[in-house]
Amino acid sequence: MRITSAFAFDSSLGNLQRRQEQLSDAQERLTGGKRVIRPSDDPTAAARAERALAMVNRTEANVRALDASRSAMMQTEVALGDAGDLLQQSRELIVSAGNASYSDAERATVAVAIRGLRTQLLSVANRSDGAGGFLFGGQGSSTAPFLDGPTGVTFNGTTGVLRAATDDPLPLSLDGSAAWLKAPNPLTAAPDVSLFNVLDTVIAQLENPALSNTDVIAAVHGALAGVDASIGNVLGWRARAGEALNRADSMEERLGQIKLGAQADRSTAEDLDMVQAISDFQSKQTGYDAALKTYSMVQRLSLFDYLQG
Repeated sequence: MRITSAFAFDSSLGNLQRRQEQLSDAQERLTGGKRVIRPSDDPTAAARAERALAMVNRTEANVRALDASRSAMMQTEVALGDAGDLLQQSRELIVSAGNASYSDAERATVAVAIRGLRTQLLSVANRSDGAGGFLFGGQGSSTAPFLDGPTGVTFNGTTGVLRAATDDPLPLSLDGSAAWLKAPNPLTAAPDVSLFNVLDTVIAQLENPALSNTDVIAAVHGALAGVDASIGNVLGWRARAGEALNRADSMEERLGQIKLGAQADRSTAEDLDMVQAISDFQSKQTGYDAALKTYSMVQRLSLFDYLQG
């Protein structure tokens, strides 16, 4: 078998190029810190890493939705707390109006104070969530969900609860109609007591100078029953907001564990063992140096170079 100088040159050059390519590949992996750079490097590991990355992205989306729900429920809980305080102040004023020694003018003054509290309550009921929606807009409302008209306050939103798109749906709003206009009736147990109607009725009665003391006392008792029912209803919905916040905390912890597991799975699938990678790089560097020296020696085996020497 005859081996020509050209064959020896080509073979040495081919080996040198392969060594250089292997060294460059090892350097790329070492600097990038990844064992799997392209799917062709390890299809199974690449698919596993992609699934883990998809889980990380899904978890992060759930966390963003959870944060939106938590923000809304924190604001809702505060708003219902404010409503409870205003209703309690209204109750105290109503109780004071039952004082038999009060004159018509004094009762009218109490009515003015209650009307001011009613205005504040309406403002709380229409409180914005800071993101273009309303805390008590139900399943959505582009305008204030509660309208104050000649016949009283009506709900202009969509009944129900708007929920975040998470694996465990969390509320982004509460059903304002149920929270403000449908307290259980203490006489019939039907959910038909509107706190605004209760206040409107007692205001009108306290401003009526034609009522006797007996009528006023009856009006006060009726108003107190309605206010107490409304306070209980508001506190019940406040408890729901608090429960949603507790669920959000538990869900956040669970999502954190899922994300950490997915990140670890992705790391296992595609990350590089740095100690092994450094050793591999040094080995390929040594091989490349040897290929360079071999090629240099082969180049000097030419007959013309021998004759010139």
